[in-house]
Amino acid sequence: MSNMHDKVVIVTGGSSGIGLAAATSFAAAGAKVLITGRRVAPLEAATQGTNAMALVADVAIAKDAQRTIQAAVDAWGRLDVLVNNAGAGALLPLADATVDRIADIFAVNVIGPSLLSAAALPHLAATKGTIINVSSTYGHRPVAGLSHYAASKAALEQLTRCWALELAAMDIRVNGVAAGPTETGALTGMMGLSADRAEAVKSDERNRIPLKRRGEPLDVARWILSLADPAAAWVTGQVIAVDGGLGLI
Repeated sequence: MSNMHDKVVIVTGGSSGIGLAAATSFAAAGAKVLITGRRVAPLEAATQGTNAMALVADVAIAKDAQRTIQAAVDAWGRLDVLVNNAGAGALLPLADATVDRIADIFAVNVIGPSLLSAAALPHLAATKGTIINVSSTYGHRPVAGLSHYAASKAALEQLTRCWALELAAMDIRVNGVAAGPTETGALTGMMGLSADRAEAVKSDERNRIPLKRRGEPLDVARWILSLADPAAAWVTGQVIAVDGGLGLI
């Protein structure tokens, strides 16, 4: 990853899980990294001892999009990579769906990446940069009880393909990584499961995944870095499944 030296990278939702693994990997490869998130303490912990910088920002808040992009440009004078990693989801059976709960999911998973990417365009065009969207196996594989989360990730995957076509004329590449079940704490955090129920879900997932294990954040982060590397200059519009084969069944 020597080609990442002095590149400027933004990773949203970078204080934990896949985002943290990607951000620290970019930093270790020589990139200058801006990590965003909603909570101060995890951001400070994530950037301690690295050449990364933290910014408290919420991708669901429209005004934070321009502020995020500008923070990186003000600090380092350019932008090469935008990783739209921040995500939201909930166990939400159709019978329990409300306007607010649906809107909250789409605000983070669809509207946020759209506004951030739009704000980044002139800077990415100047560097022939790249956008990487973090999706999920459930963006292309149906699942009961997660329909609105899955639909939001399906939307993000289609945005990836459409933006790749639209932005090719600007020499901006757009790709995605669709992560399978990964050890990020999302089951007890974002999804709100009890510890016992989360363990039951994990056991079921391990049994169903062809490679018989859940992913680690670095499993996914490696592919984010690979797609960001200038060596991938002829790759755009792709959504790479990193899920142990779960999407095949």
